[in-house]
Parts: sequence; structure tokens; C-alpha cells
Amino acid sequence: MNQLPTPNRGQAAQSPLTLVQWLVCIIAAIGFAFDTYVLLMNPLVLRPALSELLQVPQTSDAVIRWTGYVMWGSALCGGIFGMLGGYLTDLLGRRRVLTWSILLYAVSSAAAAFVTSAKMLLFWRCMTFIGVCVEFVAAVAWLSALFPQPRRREAVLGYTQAFASTGGLLVSLVFKASYKLADSGQIPAWLTLPHGAAGWRYALISGLIPAIPLIIIRPFLPESPEWREKKLAGKLQRPRIGELFQTTFRRTTIVTTILFACAFGAAFGAIQLTPQMVPGLIAGQVASANKKLATVEKGSHQFDDLTTRVAYLKTNPQQIIGNVQLIQEIGGLMGRIVLAWLALRIVSRQRLLRLFLVPGLLIIPLVYAFPAAGGLGESSLDVLKVGMFLTGFFTVAQFSFFGNYLPRMYPTRIRGTGESFSANVGGRMIGTGANFLTTQLAVALPLMMHNPDFPRPTALAYAAAGVVLLVYAVGVVTSFWLPEPKSEALPE
Repeated sequence: MNQLPTPNRGQAAQSPLTLVQWLVCIIAAIGFAFDTYVLLMNPLVLRPALSELLQVPQTSDAVIRWTGYVMWGSALCGGIFGMLGGYLTDLLGRRRVLTWSILLYAVSSAAAAFVTSAKMLLFWRCMTFIGVCVEFVAAVAWLSALFPQPRRREAVLGYTQAFASTGGLLVSLVFKASYKLADSGQIPAWLTLPHGAAGWRYALISGLIPAIPLIIIRPFLPESPEWREKKLAGKLQRPRIGELFQTTFRRTTIVTTILFACAFGAAFGAIQLTPQMVPGLIAGQVASANKKLATVEKGSHQFDDLTTRVAYLKTNPQQIIGNVQLIQEIGGLMGRIVLAWLALRIVSRQRLLRLFLVPGLLIIPLVYAFPAAGGLGESSLDVLKVGMFLTGFFTVAQFSFFGNYLPRMYPTRIRGTGESFSANVGGRMIGTGANFLTTQLAVALPLMMHNPDFPRPTALAYAAAGVVLLVYAVGVVTSFWLPEPKSEALPE
């Protein structure tokens, strides 16, 4: 199984997949899913984790600041080392880099469950991001070479990347289950953690579980055939980052780096901070319900319903946050699936990308400026759920777009390096800075308004609305300079 013959480029596109190719698709889909699984722990676990580690309330400025440090710091480390990973992918091979990067992100995710300080949490989340950033670039380069037929490659890359959103769905469910386990008071002895039974710790340690079958199986999968042949023949040139800025590739490199930064800016500057906005909406609904209780006759049906609702809102905040996250991930999954379907039917890559950018520019800033900020009163939380579905749909699909687009723009010798530069420098080193910008704006906004008591979740939502409007506007304008691939075949 370690060897896979070089596919015949003239082979009919509709020929059945071989057993090895099916296994490759299945393992790739699992890999993409659990890459997302361990990354999306951040927006769910950081607020309760930092509150416990810093010993401050979850809505405090300290938690908001440290959220920015952890999210941007880990993404920045991931981007720096992801660049090295792209270079190593071209130099050492796709399969070897894949295996070690999976091991790194699995172990580091579990290690974060045992931290006793915010600095330790930052360190281990940095290690997790490094592993995932390296793994993603290697996986895309690997799949592109194993399926050189244009339509099949588009379908394989599109639909396997769609499984990345199932990782988001799964982490939302595991997060909710972790808090149910922690709150039950019936934890088995073998599941007892040394630093306390906090739901966020159980959620983090679960990051080790899905990586086990991947570590076992992936070393037995085939190496990229064209990379292997060039390596054996001594024709594989050493990848050089400088080549990305030569005349042939300069425009592709610059434009995709900016577009990646915009996509990550929306994800990190708004989406991943949404769980910190939901508590403000919960508090608003509790206050509204309590106000109604004062005017309702005790013992009436309405009084009982309101009392039950208040009790649920107060005792299940993490469950409600998990529900909002789950809906956003469903939207992201649908966006990836629609992107994969459209990629086979729309020739122009510019047009395909703008089908997601333009509606996102019109809709997503409004989601954060109104329902996320509590501007719609009692209906804010319900409207936010619909808004988060659309936010996930238009934003997450863009990540699948780049996975399909970039392999067609770079030749074998620098394919991993080219993909890595755009994703890591543009996305993870620049784009994730939107998270730091949003959190700092949220802290500064009450001071600018001369209102130190202004609700922090509301300030965070307003800051996110401004940041997401900026990055989507830049993305729409930049998309007009996106180069179209010269052919459906991969460059040699």
C-alpha cells in the first residue's frame, strides 16, 4: 500500500476509484475534520478556562485581553512554523510531514487540559496550531498530486475539505457533553483529572482521541507519485520562497495572501469571538424575564414558564453557547458543500469566490451590529442563530475555495511552499491579527464612550461588526485581481 502508480492523465474522469484512492479520501476527510476539531476548541474553552486560570469573572477585561493573546499568539506561531512545514513538505515529502504534524497537534491538545496558568495554556495552544497549520498544507498538496484529473481533483478536494466543518459540529457536541459530565458529579475514577473536573479540560483532552487512528494508518498511505518520481530521479529542485515573487507567480502570491488574510480576519475577528458575546444576550433575557415575573401572578402558567426559562438560562450558559456554535458549524458545512458543487460548474474562479464574498459583506456586519449586540431585544438570541448559520456559510466556504484553487497555480517543486505562504503568512500571521484588533477595540470602546459600565459582550459585538465589515470589503475589492488558472491540469 506504500506505493501508488502514477495516475494516467488521459484516464476517463468517470473511472471508478481504486481501493487505495478511497482509503486516501476517507483518511483525508478524517484529517480535515479533526484539524478543525482541535482548532475550534479555542472559542469554546478560552472564556471558562481563562476565567478559572486568572481567577476573574468570565466577562472581565482580563479574559477578553488574554483571549486575544491566546488566539492571535497561537495562530501567529502556527503561521511561522507552518511556513517551515510547507518548505519541509516540498523537501521531505507529503506523507512524512503529515504523520508528525498530526502527532504534534494531538498530544499538545491533550496537554492543554492539564495547565495551571494562562501562560501554559498559551504555550500548548501554540503547539496545537503549529501541528494543524503544517498538516493542512501537506494534506492539500498530497491530495492534489494523487488525483491529477481536473474534475476528480476538484471533487476530491472540495468534498474532503467539507468534512472540516464536521469537526466543528463534533467539537460543539463534545463541548456540551464535557460540561454535562463535569456538572454531573458522577465522574468515574479513571476520568478524574488532577486539577479539577472542569468541562473545558475534558473538551481539550478529547483532542487526543481522533488522532489515534490517523497516526496508525497514515504512515502506510502512498506518497505523492509525482513528488516521489522527481525525488528518485534527482530532478526535484530545492524549493525557494523567493520564486513565489518572480513574475510568473507574484500576482497569485500577493492576491491570495490578501484574500487569505481577509477570510481569517472574519473567522478570528468575529466568528471565534461569538461565544463571548452570547453571555450578554443570556443576561439580557434573564433580566427581561425577571421584569415580567414582577408583573405576573404567582402560580399562573405564565409565571411557571418564565421561572423555568430563567432557571435554564442561568444554569446552562455553556449549553446555549454550544448551540450557537453548532448552528454556525452547520452553516459552514453547508457552505463547503455548496462550494464543492459550484466549483465543478463555474469556470471563473473570481466569480465563484464573489458568490460568497458579496453576500457576506452585506449580511455579516449586520449580524454583529444588531442581534449579537443585543439590539433586537428578546429576539436577539434567536435571530443570532440564523445570522450565525449565514456567517458560517459565507465565510467557511472560502477556506475550501483556496484548497481547490492554489494547487492549480504552482508547480510541483513549490506547490507546498506556495500554498503555505498564502495560508500561513496571509491567513495565520496577518489575518488572525483581526482577533487581537477586535478584542482591543472592545476594551477601548467603553473608555471612548466615557461609559466604563458599558457591557463588555456588547462592546465586543460592535468591534467585531466593524472589523468584519473591513475585511470583507477588502476581500471583495481584491477578488477582481485574482488570476484565473491557465488550465485545469496541475502545473508540472
